[in-house]
Amino acid sequence: MNSREYIESGILELYVFGKLSETEMQEVQQMAADNPAMRTEIAAIEKAVINLSYSVSPNISSETYNRIREELLGNDPKVIKLKPKTNWAQYMGWAASFIILLGAGLMYLHMNDTMNEKINLEIDKNKTDFEKMQQSVSTMEEKNKAAEDMMEILRDNNNTIVALGGQAVMPSASAKIYWNKTTQTVYVDAKNLPDPPQGMVYQVWSLKMNPLTPTSIGLLEKVMTGSSKMYRVDNTSDAEAFGITLEPEGGSELPTMEQLYALGKV
Repeated sequence: MNSREYIESGILELYVFGKLSETEMQEVQQMAADNPAMRTEIAAIEKAVINLSYSVSPNISSETYNRIREELLGNDPKVIKLKPKTNWAQYMGWAASFIILLGAGLMYLHMNDTMNEKINLEIDKNKTDFEKMQQSVSTMEEKNKAAEDMMEILRDNNNTIVALGGQAVMPSASAKIYWNKTTQTVYVDAKNLPDPPQGMVYQVWSLKMNPLTPTSIGLLEKVMTGSSKMYRVDNTSDAEAFGITLEPEGGSELPTMEQLYALGKV
């Protein structure tokens, strides 16, 4: 059998994977030592094994790949000469199996890391969604509580309702005062007042008529609920009238009469 027939017979593949008897292994080694074509073919088969293992585990680092390649192929693509009693083919088969197992392990670790990352992202997303839901529920509860409080004010028969009509600065403006003389609490419905300009705020005054004595009972800054424009201001015990003026932010000590928007007697 010439070298070409020997190469095409498949014996060299069995040789690389350690499937020949020790006598056959020695025969191949002897022939390869005298035949450059056989040495080249054996090197090509060994390289194919390395490339196959790399395709199984594409994420193996170049450093690890080159170290394994050098262990199997060396820096010289010639046949590795071993002592006759050493089962070189068996070691080669073990090395090829190890590379394939290593590639499978690396693929498993990569897939496991990817899966853990997806699970963590899903947990973070669900946590964020849950926190948003909690916040929405809390906001809804606050709005419902404020709405219930406002309904209690409107239904309280102890409240005196004082209608405040628009004045010269804006005749179309109006407001309502809900004043409980027993508890002295005062609520202001400012729905029909226009939004104050930037840097200005509405200020509410409790008025004694004779002589005219204004007392500030608060600024319309924090609504009770949503867009209701219902405000709670300071208590008062002896009001004869109520007025609302437009003042600079922070309020004024005395009302600016030129900016009197609403006025009404008790």
